[in-house]
Amino acid sequence: MSGTRLQIHEVGLRDGLQMEHETVPTEIKLRWLTALATTGIDIIQVGSFVHPTRVPQMADTDAMFRQLTASVQLPAGVILSGLVLNEKGLERGLACGVQMFCMGVSASETHSTKNTGMTIADATERIIATARQALNAKCTVQVSVQSAFGCGFEGPVPEERVLGIVRRYLDAGLTNISLADTAGHAAPDAVERMFTAVRALDASVELACHFHNTYGMALANCVAAHRAGVTSFESSVAGLGGCPFTKVAGGNACTEDLVHMVQRMGMRADIRLEGIIAVAQEVAGHFHREMSGMVYRTGSIAR
Repeated sequence: MSGTRLQIHEVGLRDGLQMEHETVPTEIKLRWLTALATTGIDIIQVGSFVHPTRVPQMADTDAMFRQLTASVQLPAGVILSGLVLNEKGLERGLACGVQMFCMGVSASETHSTKNTGMTIADATERIIATARQALNAKCTVQVSVQSAFGCGFEGPVPEERVLGIVRRYLDAGLTNISLADTAGHAAPDAVERMFTAVRALDASVELACHFHNTYGMALANCVAAHRAGVTSFESSVAGLGGCPFTKVAGGNACTEDLVHMVQRMGMRADIRLEGIIAVAQEVAGHFHREMSGMVYRTGSIAR
């Protein structure tokens, strides 16, 4: 990894909790969020604007944003993001103060249908239109290609299909782009190759990544992504998470493990790792089970 500043985007409250059978009370989510915000993490994803019957763990997303913007004092510079799937989600997000909208299209027809009820072509049209609306509202927008490195249902996903979606984003003026390894199939060589190919399409693109640790390669893939110019990394405290609409769900790249790794490599010494570990330990205690992260159990190596 080079000396370029990395950005940490914590997605545990959304991608992490959506896989849990238990719905975590709003006050506990807010306690975890405010604690994470004091550690120096750059972006925190509060939740997703989906129908509560489809993902009941996200039913309080609007209320959380309203409370955070009205009465919770967060450290300066912390950005709050939210995931939207369509125009209705955007409308809800705009109404409650979302600062950064995340939205995406799956490169797998099967995953796209299960996740959104739309084909890739239809989802691409709809997401681009939604993203343009968010930009017109002066909001930050990140668009993603989900299942970018493979699908649990379909297997390998053609790289040209992924790049085709990226080209559509770039043509629409959407230059903050994430490749998401929804099924956890990515390997470092493919990661470096794909992000290099995206950068070749537009050198000004802001690259982000989202890796699942289904097969134990999330941190290795983060290193490969950074070598290819990625600067924003989505991760989940305690390694929580997984997509409920993929075949084999696995947790996200673990935030405290990721931060520990990059600090050992000489970056982001400003992030208070012990604070993230404390939240991970609280998460484990809340769910009464051992989480998939390592560093919250072992402790960090002294720098």
